[in-house]
Amino acid sequence: MVTMFGIKNCDTIKKARKWLEGHNVEYTFHDFRADGLTEGHINHWLSQVDWAVLLNKRSTTWRNLDDNTKTSVSAENVVALLCDNPTLVKRPVLQLQDTLLVGFKADDYAKSF
Repeated sequence: MVTMFGIKNCDTIKKARKWLEGHNVEYTFHDFRADGLTEGHINHWLSQVDWAVLLNKRSTTWRNLDDNTKTSVSAENVVALLCDNPTLVKRPVLQLQDTLLVGFKADDYAKSF
C-alpha cells in the first residue's frame, strides 16, 4: 500500500501524482488540509528521516514565520510546529511499506518501484 501525503494544489504533488499514475502505481492521497495531520503521522515519519529533511524551509509558510520561531526549531519542538503548520512539511511524503520518500525526484521513485 502506498500513501501520498501533501496538499492537492502543490506543483510538486502534481508532478509526483503524474509520475505514479504514468507508471501505474496505485496509491491513496492524504490531503493535509482536508484530512488533517497528526502527531502520530509526524512521529512515524521522524522515526525514518531526520526532522531537517521533513521541514520545508522553502515554503511560503516558513518565510512568514517570525525569526524567533525559525531560529528555535529543533528536534524537541518540530512536531508541534508541523502539526500547527502542516504546509511546513516538505511535499510529497510518500509512505511505502517500509520506506519513506520525502520530496519528489523521479530517479528516487524509479528505484523504489
